[in-house]
Amino acid sequence: MPVRRLKLLSANIQAGSSTRGYHDYVARSWSHVLPMGDKRGSLDTIARLAAGHDIVGLNESDPGSLRSGFTNQTHYLAQRGGFAYWSHQPNRRMGGLASSANGLLSKIEPRDVVNHALPGRIAGRGVLVARFGARDDSLTIAIAHLSLGASSRAAQLDFIADLLQGHPNAVLMGDFNCTVDQPEMQVLFQRTRLQAPAHRTPTFPSWRPQRAIDHILLSDSLAPVCCSAVAAAFSDHLALSVELDVPDACLA
Repeated sequence: MPVRRLKLLSANIQAGSSTRGYHDYVARSWSHVLPMGDKRGSLDTIARLAAGHDIVGLNESDPGSLRSGFTNQTHYLAQRGGFAYWSHQPNRRMGGLASSANGLLSKIEPRDVVNHALPGRIAGRGVLVARFGARDDSLTIAIAHLSLGASSRAAQLDFIADLLQGHPNAVLMGDFNCTVDQPEMQVLFQRTRLQAPAHRTPTFPSWRPQRAIDHILLSDSLAPVCCSAVAAAFSDHLALSVELDVPDACLA
């Protein structure tokens, strides 16, 4: 069967803020609500990394609030990284000071992009679902940022499993805030064709990675070639880069 090799990236970009150690959560807390620090420089570094990929999923991309200088960071990265197609899903808003979004950057035209609100004890999480190709078995890519609490994550993963259940060529990527061996993750592997990765890649914290909480999960029909963690400027998460072979038919 003819296949096409694609390169995917999943990155929690922390709105372009810099965190190089736990002390920065306090010492540089102002950067999470004010347009200070070299956020534009961080975004340019992320854009150079993203440019080497075909499809990119973003978490914590500011859609345009005070802290980003009212810059839609997903749009900015699309322009700087050479992506013809982009979309974003604003999630949490903290007054007019800060906002957060899931984002999609793509060099391939999506058939459609749909935003879904996720359940949870505190509202404001979402999953962005993009489909590529016109067939029923088209490539489906979902981008999500899950809650910190296990009970909320369980409800969110149950919702995502319902969304992806009938999609044979699916990818789910993002910041899950948990490892793949947590009990709430099992619903994905039981009700969809998504597979747990063969190797765990620690992504958090970026300066001393110990926890594998960012994931790119693939259906069993998609063949991974390689996976690696890379720095996304000075975010507190490392980004994940995956090469995979996709059947040509699901992109037709």
